[in-house]
Amino acid sequence: MRWICFSILFVVLNPIWAQVFTLKGKITSNNVPIEFANVGIQELNKIVQSKANGSFELVGLPPGKFLLQISAIGFERTKIWVQTDKRGDLFVDLVPHSNTLNEVTISGNLRELTKSESAVPVEIYSQNFFKKVPNNNLFESLQMINGVLPTLNCNVCNTGDIQVNGMDGPYTLVLIDGMPLVSALSSVYGLSGIPNALIEKVEVVKGPAATLYGSEAMGGLINVITKSAQTAPKLALNFYGSSYAEKNLDVGIVSRNKNINALYGMNLYHYAWRRDVNKDNFTDLPLQTRLSIFGKWQINRKEKQTSSLAARLYYEDRFGGEMNWNKSYRGGDSIYGESIHTKRFELLGLHPFKMINEAFKFQFSFNMHHQDAAYGNTVLLAQQIGWFNQLLYDKKLSSKHRLLNGLTLRYTRYQDNAPVKFRNSATQQFLIPGVFIQDEYSPNPRNTILLGGRLDYYDFHGLIFSPRANYKWQIHSNHTLRVSAGNGFRIVNLFTEDHAALTGAREVVLAENLEPEKTWNLNVNFSNWLNQKYGYLEWDISAFYTWFGNKIIPDYDQDPNKIIYQNLSGHAVSKGITLNTSFSFVIPLKINAGFTLMDVYAIQIDSMGNSHKQVQMHAPRFSGTFQISYQWKSRGLSVDYTGQVYGPMRLPILPNDFRPEYSPWFTIQNLQLNKKIGAKIEIYSSIKNIWNFLPQHPLIRWWDPFDKQINIDNPMGYQFDAGYNYAPMQARTLLFGIRYTLP
Repeated sequence: MRWICFSILFVVLNPIWAQVFTLKGKITSNNVPIEFANVGIQELNKIVQSKANGSFELVGLPPGKFLLQISAIGFERTKIWVQTDKRGDLFVDLVPHSNTLNEVTISGNLRELTKSESAVPVEIYSQNFFKKVPNNNLFESLQMINGVLPTLNCNVCNTGDIQVNGMDGPYTLVLIDGMPLVSALSSVYGLSGIPNALIEKVEVVKGPAATLYGSEAMGGLINVITKSAQTAPKLALNFYGSSYAEKNLDVGIVSRNKNINALYGMNLYHYAWRRDVNKDNFTDLPLQTRLSIFGKWQINRKEKQTSSLAARLYYEDRFGGEMNWNKSYRGGDSIYGESIHTKRFELLGLHPFKMINEAFKFQFSFNMHHQDAAYGNTVLLAQQIGWFNQLLYDKKLSSKHRLLNGLTLRYTRYQDNAPVKFRNSATQQFLIPGVFIQDEYSPNPRNTILLGGRLDYYDFHGLIFSPRANYKWQIHSNHTLRVSAGNGFRIVNLFTEDHAALTGAREVVLAENLEPEKTWNLNVNFSNWLNQKYGYLEWDISAFYTWFGNKIIPDYDQDPNKIIYQNLSGHAVSKGITLNTSFSFVIPLKINAGFTLMDVYAIQIDSMGNSHKQVQMHAPRFSGTFQISYQWKSRGLSVDYTGQVYGPMRLPILPNDFRPEYSPWFTIQNLQLNKKIGAKIEIYSSIKNIWNFLPQHPLIRWWDPFDKQINIDNPMGYQFDAGYNYAPMQARTLLFGIRYTLP
């Protein structure tokens, strides 16, 4: 009887015990279906991929509560507890990964918002991006960014500036934590003093940003954002040495307590090998000793707003010249050398506060730059002091309108002993008040209109107005169109920006009283991201057109003994197309690649009314970058293959010059291998300039740098010249380094 009852109970309950269930659902992001998302329950060894419409089905599941995991390339991993024996479909909305559309930016709008929300196209590059090639300063690292070209102004001391979309360095404003600290005299050396170890990320805006930032932002801006003391590792060390006998040390230390978090950093770089590969009796690379000390303090307040103060001390001793030069020849005319001593101090701060229940933000920066430089027998003693104050008021008027107002006051004092004076004065002083207003209007989630204007007052130029307009159309959750138009301007600050005026033997001539440069720019940007079975693709393409009026152009051709400066009687144009792509594959392979096609030229009108087109110096029609990275996570290994490709660029040749007017096609490529040892140590080895490319004939008449024998065996009338340059003179280099990080 007992066995009969058990058999009946088994027959009744068996369908329940044996019952299996199916979990159905749909994977989306911003209501857009996500294909090829991995959906699974690990403990049941069940996994499927979502279909083109985002739907999925997990079949044969037992009843119970299980952890469902969803992952897709380009999105944050999501985990959800599900009850398999409950009816109803599951809907999951994935969040884009923070390294892509969700990255926070501040440069385009002077406030924090995600890259996908910004109406201004902003490119963001993290510190990991710059780690792919070990460089001792930011100036060298920026060449990895598509459309950004560090150019060398002098082959002897290797000073330079930054071009954005073919526009010269003076048209690009460099910010540190949103404050204009690197400009004018310091633009040549300030970038070299920013150690990579202190950089959290770099934001690049291509096109005029004068409405928010004023003069010098007419071509674009580069905002260097330093690490936060709240999130930086407690200790970070990075040291490398190279086959060129370079030695570089970066140190970062964090101190945290309840009220104040502090970040301290130091960079020490030393290079002292007098190397002459091309046998012209001049050093290929300048000898350098550089020390940069940085401190950043963040004060935690009850209102959950943070006040911060940062300071940096910078010293550099740089020399380039004849191999037998020593300090006793400094400033003389027997042995040629360029010896530059630079001292610099920077201070910047941020303080948010409330007044009458309204939120304000006060920012300030101060910098003092002293330079003692000898270019052969020309000695330049220069000092610059810069002071900048900014008061911001950010107010959300309604669900559709957001207003940003700002008051600025900028003071610059510059003094040098250069033989040619701007406006017949050895000292230049500018006190520049300004005001700007910007309205961000979003009639619906897919459309944003940004309208702004800025008004500045200058003693020499009066009032200058610079407007801008931006429009963003979210065509689809993964298709975005941005259109930007704006006006930029730049006040004249000549000798602090053109290093070539102080090198070689040319005389500097001002043909007229120079007027402010003005520009109008139109930029159309389309960005897209796709999630495919093989991985994740993000790309954007931009078309840009910039028109210059009153452009100041140095004329090297009219007289081989002079550099003649004057406002362009015609106009200048910078136009082109740039494409950036980023591929993240299912396998641990990532590829970034991009190129820029551009045409940069000036139309000069002569006294007869005829127009002449002149291609801009150091602006290649084609340039491209690439980075290929692969990781073996189980072994702690990664490899990075990076490079740049440049088309021909026009160079400053002399009359009857035997050297070609245009550079050849060339590429600089690098390879790096990284090995992690535990969680704190990483060692790496790199080869820079794999193919050992070096420019030809960087110096002319190097045996007579003071032109003492100019009439002897010189039928072409050449003079010593150091400005013919298109690539670094550093040959193939092997580096070994180690990083130690204490979280």
